[in-house]
Amino acid sequence: MAEFNRGNLHAQVLGNKEKMAVQIATHAGAMSGGQTALTVTIQKFEDGVMVELGQQAWLGVAASLGRTAISALRNPFSLLGRLDDLAQDIENIQLGERVWTVINRAVAALGASHALSERLARVACEFCGTGNPVGEGSCIACGAPLGEYHPTTCSNCGFVVYTKETSCPNCHKAL
Repeated sequence: MAEFNRGNLHAQVLGNKEKMAVQIATHAGAMSGGQTALTVTIQKFEDGVMVELGQQAWLGVAASLGRTAISALRNPFSLLGRLDDLAQDIENIQLGERVWTVINRAVAALGASHALSERLARVACEFCGTGNPVGEGSCIACGAPLGEYHPTTCSNCGFVVYTKETSCPNCHKAL
């Protein structure tokens, strides 16, 4: 929140600790740059946290860049008076990258990682129960084939699921 509640940006949180949306937008009366907005959804799961960025609103930034270009075509020296607008527009264009940078910094500070959880990093052999690394073709203990027991992903949202699951734990669509 502190990263985005300064300058021309304002952030607010909606929801609770299980599922929240962080809305980041430019202030309505900002003195420079075009208007933009972006929503970040953060949801807690059994195996960790899912972070999803929505589509960024670009029309206000595009309009501001267009005004700068037209102004520069009419009078190249007017570009000096619009440098602040131009800098703010470039910063607004990079909002998605800034969000991921902040998320990666928070993940590192908490000692978390992007790795699969322990539940998804191992495949239990159906015959002997031994935990095997994901991707292993056969059980490391008894040699039984493991192909159909490896996790796969939901075709709707991409969440990692087991082949035995009938609905996605993330989007609840039938698998």
